[in-house]
Amino acid sequence: MHYNIPIFTPQLACPHCCIYCNQRHISGQVKAPKPEDVKNIIEQYLASIENKPSTQKNTEKHNLPYNAESSQNEVQFAFFGGSFTCLDACMQEEYLSVVQPYIQEGRIQSIRLSTRPDYIDKPTLDRLKKYNVEDIELGAQSLDDEVLQFSERGHTALDVEKASQLINAYGFNLGLQMMIALPKDSIEKSLATAKKIIALGAKSTRIYPTLVIEHTVLAKLYKQGQYKALSLAEAVEWAKQVYNVFQASDVKVLRVGLHPSQDLLSGEGLLAGPFHVSFFELVLSSLWRDKILALPKNINTLYVNPKNINYLVGYKSQNKDLLSALNPRLQIKQSPEIAFDDLLFD
Repeated sequence: MHYNIPIFTPQLACPHCCIYCNQRHISGQVKAPKPEDVKNIIEQYLASIENKPSTQKNTEKHNLPYNAESSQNEVQFAFFGGSFTCLDACMQEEYLSVVQPYIQEGRIQSIRLSTRPDYIDKPTLDRLKKYNVEDIELGAQSLDDEVLQFSERGHTALDVEKASQLINAYGFNLGLQMMIALPKDSIEKSLATAKKIIALGAKSTRIYPTLVIEHTVLAKLYKQGQYKALSLAEAVEWAKQVYNVFQASDVKVLRVGLHPSQDLLSGEGLLAGPFHVSFFELVLSSLWRDKILALPKNINTLYVNPKNINYLVGYKSQNKDLLSALNPRLQIKQSPEIAFDDLLFD
């Protein structure tokens, strides 16, 4: 099993305020934990992870209190929600140093962090390599300069390209996050961004639909009628098309849709935009609906990987009527031998 121990550092050092950004409402967190608080957070997570039934430890074999080889779990420590490398170098090292004893003990295997593409250079990467960082995610958001400029990102597409090349050269796992439906964006531009992310050698990505959050420049533009948010149905369609581009490559999609913080769940601060607690599931249900529509009529049996059965049936059984229309007595058989995205029939 893979586990993340997440630490959120909202706007702790980010030098820019993008027109869509209000990290308090997005992350549901006002203050970042102090370095000395991180140890308590780690201990709490590890206590939960290591006490799960799936974690079987054989300490006699290794004659150690704990060894990574004796656990079925892979644990990664992750700095999310901010621009980690914008922090003062000493503070970066304070945060990273807290994690090192757990890596040495084998209880945590590596570190992941997110940051800005214009705060990547060789001294920074030397520091991150020293402290066992393996995955670096860049908030690219778009690789279209007009979109970046209007969103006041403070960097260009070329900055993303240069940072990506450097990260790959150092042997880190590169992640490139993107947003859809930013001002001046289009489905064509979003698809082009996805293709460029693949070309830049990213190992992973996240797809976030743009939301209009109160107390942002984007909220002001929305109220003035200068920005129109996507509807939920439109956002699902955009995200599905972008997701399909990544599925045809080796880039792993880690997330589609924002993490459902308490503020977003309650609607507090959310002015407009396609937020849904199960947004990724809606996207996958739509994707499998397309697969169903492409099937021949009057088939008798569908074969699907068990991991996809919920998406085949659809979010809240949205695809159920389509399946019945194929054949009221249609049988659905599950087999782990079926390729993950395949849908076979006879």
